[in-house]
Amino acid sequence: QVQLLESGGGSVQTGGSLRLSCAASGATYSAYCMAWFRQAPGREREGVAFIDSDGSTRYADSVKGRFTISRDNAKDTLSLQMNSLKPEDTAMYYCAASRYHCYSASWYRTAAYAYWGQGTQVTVSS
Repeated sequence: QVQLLESGGGSVQTGGSLRLSCAASGATYSAYCMAWFRQAPGREREGVAFIDSDGSTRYADSVKGRFTISRDNAKDTLSLQMNSLKPEDTAMYYCAASRYHCYSASWYRTAAYAYWGQGTQVTVSS
């Protein structure tokens, strides 16, 4: 099993940047595919970005060109660099991990991930 702990959330103005981090422990991190999800009040949790164990990535259309997902297997960490933030990016952000269901075609499905962090809040004001 893997334990996940997010950090780096906060409040910024439109156009600002934040960098989220997710520290993993308890398993061979490099073997897991990882993703960032977000959930705004009253809305379903949605996939934001995905990175496989080989480093290949996928992004939601709404964040392409603004967000960058990366991983450091030596430090067991996952990151999400968020630039040009918009009010609609306001949400609780979660990192997620999967060991056996790493299909890039369905990376955005919450059911593919067995492990979740507790979330970190991102608020973007206009």
